[in-house]
Amino acid sequence: MTNPVETADRRSLRRAFVASLSGTTLEYYDFAAYSVAAATLFGKLFFPSGDDLAGTMAAFSTYAVGYLSRPLGGFVFGRLGDVLGRKQVLVLTLLLTGIATFLIGLLPTHAAIGGYAAVLLVILRFAQGVGVGGEWGGAVLLSSEFGDPRRRGFWASAAQIGPPAGNLLANGVLALLALSLSTAQFEAWGWRIAFLLSGVLVLFGLWLRMKLEETPVFKKIAERGEQPKAPLTEVFRHEPRALLAGVLVRICPDVLYSLFTVFVLTYLTTALDMPASQGLAAVMIGSAFQLFLIPASGALSDRVNRRTMYLIGTIAAAIWPFVFFPMISGGSFVAVAIGMIIALAIHAVLYGPQAALITEQFSPRLRYTGSSLAYTLAGVVGGAVAPLVFTALLAGFGTWVAVAIYLVGTAVLTVVGLMFARNPDAEEHVAYEKSESAAVSS
Repeated sequence: MTNPVETADRRSLRRAFVASLSGTTLEYYDFAAYSVAAATLFGKLFFPSGDDLAGTMAAFSTYAVGYLSRPLGGFVFGRLGDVLGRKQVLVLTLLLTGIATFLIGLLPTHAAIGGYAAVLLVILRFAQGVGVGGEWGGAVLLSSEFGDPRRRGFWASAAQIGPPAGNLLANGVLALLALSLSTAQFEAWGWRIAFLLSGVLVLFGLWLRMKLEETPVFKKIAERGEQPKAPLTEVFRHEPRALLAGVLVRICPDVLYSLFTVFVLTYLTTALDMPASQGLAAVMIGSAFQLFLIPASGALSDRVNRRTMYLIGTIAAAIWPFVFFPMISGGSFVAVAIGMIIALAIHAVLYGPQAALITEQFSPRLRYTGSSLAYTLAGVVGGAVAPLVFTALLAGFGTWVAVAIYLVGTAVLTVVGLMFARNPDAEEHVAYEKSESAAVSS
């Protein structure tokens, strides 16, 4: 059987992979810059109070808004992606997230305009979430629909590299600013530079995406006139099991990532009295390893059963906090860095295959809508509330054990999702996508 990639435009495939990777990196740079600032800075700048923990929780509330608004992006842009095409929608999502982040960099603080500062911050955070909610499903399809269906784990992982790459970039910029400036300068204006840089990065991302062609899969769907008229209705009516599986398999990885890239910064500074710079450095080191581990995990899932691999990663995620927190109790940076590397390596085992696992649950004509809904709805019950819950549990129980038990509960939900998920039917997808590639090249 002829490999579908042999009939596809290899240049388009490479461009799609780079555009998917760079686009999600830019959008998650925006998202991660806010996450770090919420954990370390925004409490005092936008939600001042006499209680540092209360201020941090208020800042995490706006962090959650970015997740709560994602389903709106999934609903709106997912539908457009299945009706109008992948490329056009991905240009819109990049613009929305980039403009919102740039404006955060210009936002007056509470000291300047009082409570209005918090209101404006929430509105811009909401817009960020809408953009990211519409981005993921399209970015995954952008690379995977140009590639070989039998290697979907690897090709779809392009979008998955974006979050750690964006996280690494955002942490690096903020850490560099914090080291280069005095504390007073950083809190007064230095942090804004990280957000204003988004404008430059978005222009680069737009240049890449405007050069792309539409994916062969959507071209064939459009040629046949098979675009869904009401994709949201069709997903809920005809593919509810796929949607349920897609939502549940995302919850544990989302919570795991929030624990080790957001909440851990607060834990290190408040419970262990470690400098924020050390926490940021540990997150950067772990994220650097993910840049290689995520595509490697995606590729491995093309050779072994994806669901089994995901199950192993979920069990490891549930166990690791019970090792990590006693390991770092002495406040050693080396211990924190090693623990973070292992935690984010476990996340990579889950996150690498995740895009392929979710998208192949849905039929090709409903992939953008179904995948976006699964991604965004899971974010609401997973990553959105996780930092708030972690902070509340730490304040209420005074111990990391409650935090670890919460993660175990989310792992159970993900295991249930794996029970509902189906294994990919490679021949079904190869036959469909081969016909699309052949039609495009003819």
